[in-house]
Amino acid sequence: MTDGTGRRPGPRIEEVARVAGVSKSTVSRVINGEQYVSARARDAVHRAVELLGYSPNHAARTLAGSKANAIALVVSEQGSRVLADPFFAGVLRGVHTELTGRRIQLLLMMSASHDHHDLVGYLSGGHVDGALVVSLHGADPLPRMLHDCGVPLVVGGRPLAGNGDVPFVDSDNFTGAMLAARHLADLGRQRIATIAGPKDMAVGMDRLSGWRRALGERRLPTDLVVHSDFTPESGARAMAGLLTRAPDLDAVFVAADIMALGALQVLHSSGRRIPEDVAVVGFDDSVMAATAVPPLTTVRQDVEQLGRTMTWRLLAGLAGEEGLPPSVLLPTSLVLRASA
Repeated sequence: MTDGTGRRPGPRIEEVARVAGVSKSTVSRVINGEQYVSARARDAVHRAVELLGYSPNHAARTLAGSKANAIALVVSEQGSRVLADPFFAGVLRGVHTELTGRRIQLLLMMSASHDHHDLVGYLSGGHVDGALVVSLHGADPLPRMLHDCGVPLVVGGRPLAGNGDVPFVDSDNFTGAMLAARHLADLGRQRIATIAGPKDMAVGMDRLSGWRRALGERRLPTDLVVHSDFTPESGARAMAGLLTRAPDLDAVFVAADIMALGALQVLHSSGRRIPEDVAVVGFDDSVMAATAVPPLTTVRQDVEQLGRTMTWRLLAGLAGEEGLPPSVLLPTSLVLRASA
């Protein structure tokens, strides 16, 4: 199978098994250097790897017992978005901290397209020992493509479409959003809107579900929802739309601090006092939350810990540790400031 230019997207264990005349599990045992494989089967797998032209690649390098001593951090976004959002900087700091002293190089790669063949070909070509993948949208095939090519990986954030055996690390977005909405209700607010994240990202839908759950507990309406895309501009547009729909709204939960900045600007320009007229709660507790005007009440997620935990999970898997969790959920908490 090629990408239309004659280039292979990377090794597939099914191809090796077919050519070698053995099962996929046998190929896996040979690649991982396990015992209880006959010499005949082992030789057949080695011949298949060489015949299919996988060298140098992840499978062939593993057969040879060598490592690249490098991992990749793959962000499934445009470069301009990555550089502008403090979330990604926090993840990167966490990854770098976990790698400190390990003599493992880190490659930062960005891919905004679902046509990942060149990226997968590179990652499965022996240049890295594994990959961390963040900011997936919808049914992005990248995790499955990497998994099928034998590249060890960990996903940051719950994949919306699910990815079978691929492990992930996430923050407890549902509970965090529920804490935010409960706080607004406890302040006596009755018309609580939300600027939600994208519909094609689990992080956006989980925070929306938490908001709905909390308002449902208090028997408050859940009709004031606008989806946005984690930029200040989209937060401003969403806030303007909400004010047009419901001039009487008295609170808003914004699913990311970076969107809350745009929402605050629109509320100021419309003459609303914060929090007297409209209380605002964000999500992330990013560096911009404390310097917002007024300082932003927000849900804290430890983004650096997210990056560190993803890296630990990948390295532990590469080291062959047993009993590793298929997913890790990190806690969130509410940070109270002047905006609500």
